[in-house]
Amino acid sequence: MSTIPTPTRTAATSRRFASADIARIAVFAALIAALGLPGPIPIFGGGVPITAQTLGIMLAGAVLGPWRGATAVLIFNILVAVGLPLLSGARGGLGVFIGPSGGYVLGWILGAFLTGLIVHSGVVPTWWRTALGTVVGGILAIYAVGIPVQSAVTGLALPQAALQSLVFLPGDLLKATVATVLTMALWRAYPRAFGRTPAAR
Repeated sequence: MSTIPTPTRTAATSRRFASADIARIAVFAALIAALGLPGPIPIFGGGVPITAQTLGIMLAGAVLGPWRGATAVLIFNILVAVGLPLLSGARGGLGVFIGPSGGYVLGWILGAFLTGLIVHSGVVPTWWRTALGTVVGGILAIYAVGIPVQSAVTGLALPQAALQSLVFLPGDLLKATVATVLTMALWRAYPRAFGRTPAAR
């Protein structure tokens, strides 16, 4: 008789975990959108503005992990693609993805995934893994996708586009620092926000 309720409890627990994951994903998709409200800061004439939304990408990966973080960004990008003005400067629509900044926006998915992969590679987040993850995923991976697309769209040579992107680096390093501090503070204050640990998965 004791074997009957056990699967029921397990199924209920699994449903609760699934619901919690969906809620976390939705929250971070909304956070990325909210970080676009201050508007873009244009840089010279390159066509790719500085935006606070990359901070949300770093946080999504660091807190949610690789798959849930990337899913949150994917959902955000789908909403942008269907026309919702969620990008910094109230931009939306498919045209965003074929513009100079399109590669960066698409690179956000990879950025969140790699950030989460590095941060969640241990049982618990650590300062050094979080900092490394936000830099590798939140900066280098996004640049790796964004710079070639910017070069192709604007007609700039690849080295010139890469050089032009260096103006983003100080701000992105600052965002990586902020994301690291916020992630570790959240881990100490409310570890349940991170969902299941890597060991539990």
